[in-house]
Amino acid sequence: MPQGVPVEGSIPDDGLTTRQRRNLPILAVHTGVGKGKSTAAFGMALRAWNQGFDVGVFQFVKSAKWKVGEESVFQSLGELHEKDGTGGAVEWHKMGSGWSWTRKRGGETDHAADALDGWREIARRLRDQTHRFYVLDEFTYPLKWGWVDVDEVVETLRTRPGNQHVVITGRDAPQALVEAADLVTEMTKVRHPMDAGRKGQRGIEW
Repeated sequence: MPQGVPVEGSIPDDGLTTRQRRNLPILAVHTGVGKGKSTAAFGMALRAWNQGFDVGVFQFVKSAKWKVGEESVFQSLGELHEKDGTGGAVEWHKMGSGWSWTRKRGGETDHAADALDGWREIARRLRDQTHRFYVLDEFTYPLKWGWVDVDEVVETLRTRPGNQHVVITGRDAPQALVEAADLVTEMTKVRHPMDAGRKGQRGIEW
């Protein structure tokens, strides 16, 4: 859509006005081998928070001990909202630390069960319209590994009520998820400092 002009024949014959179509909920997928998938999702979440949207972040793979910078920032923003109503409410959950609704520990079987429990809770929240903006960080991996059924996820996302935006990140996004998404971005690596033996740095990786 160069310069905001739709591709000829791409506008659906859905009976909606331009205004109605503009307010449809977005399912976005950030995939590919390049760096920046989660970073871009959190940037979108920041915009959503600024609009007063309730934000829910769910991390499926990152270690509970890995304190990402965005988590600290959003916790502070959530506290700011609680204090004086600025922005929106924020919830942040990490599978590795034990989801808020489950405390399993152990090997791959337990992690798979954690991921499924996490998805089922997210599906419940989608049905209840708990949040306005969701980040499902590195959720493509439980789908790829067969821990969570792709068809179930796609159907739940396609039929979610209201105006709930969802962003899913991670490599190797399943084709069915890509086809269901409204916005798909593939990050392509051209060069990375780690290829030259350089380690991650403060302010860049965390």
